[in-house]
Amino acid sequence: MRTDLVSEPGDPNRPNEDFAGVGLPASGQGGCAIVLDGVTPPRGRTGCLHSVPWFTARLGGALTELTVSGRDLTLSEILSRAIGRTAEAHAPTCDLSHPRTPQATVALVRWSAEAVEYLVLSDSALLLQSPDGSVTPVLDDRLARLPRSALATDALVDTTLRNKEGGFFTAAADPSVAAHAVTGTVPRGEVCALAALTDGASRWTEKFHEGDWQALFELVAKEGARSLVDRVREREAADREERAFLGRGKTHDDATVVFVEL
Repeated sequence: MRTDLVSEPGDPNRPNEDFAGVGLPASGQGGCAIVLDGVTPPRGRTGCLHSVPWFTARLGGALTELTVSGRDLTLSEILSRAIGRTAEAHAPTCDLSHPRTPQATVALVRWSAEAVEYLVLSDSALLLQSPDGSVTPVLDDRLARLPRSALATDALVDTTLRNKEGGFFTAAADPSVAAHAVTGTVPRGEVCALAALTDGASRWTEKFHEGDWQALFELVAKEGARSLVDRVREREAADREERAFLGRGKTHDDATVVFVEL
């Protein structure tokens, strides 16, 4: 097995709000990979005393422990329990009903000798490579399908579309959102490698159109996760003033890539 992990903040003067991890049980059987992209709140009240990095670290830690140890649990059940556990950690001090309470997108994959299970919630991406070299993206595209006019202001997103039917879902304080994740299972023999990315890294394909998912995966597999992040940074810097690529609210975003060759 070969793993490659890079997680870089978009601004060196701000904490990285992403979380990434690879879990390998002591038994040596199977493993998991987890990527979380913390949702940066707009300036103002969030109803919470804690930062987004605090939240993603707590949620990521819970997901890692439950995914490795809870082999009898589905990934949806694991996400639900991890959200509940994280909510309990700050419910006494924070208003978890606030629409801007700390939250994150999720890409979670677990493999064994028999199967590869996956879960994706919101706009992090998971790519699965088959033995013939073809790459299948696993995406939750509900956010991308919303009309651009609906994303005009952060307030509108928070109050009418986020974690609502007809909108999109993130992991915040309500364990029931786990039921809205994109999930599935494929035979282990049909997956030889995988990559999980936050949207700060998948910009290479989704925003800058430098190559499709197949090309992105091959770049990471051949040149490494660091190369992908470096190329994203180059494109961001070149487009710093023009902002020619619609839908890119930040010049630089936290960028995380986890690659696993099974």
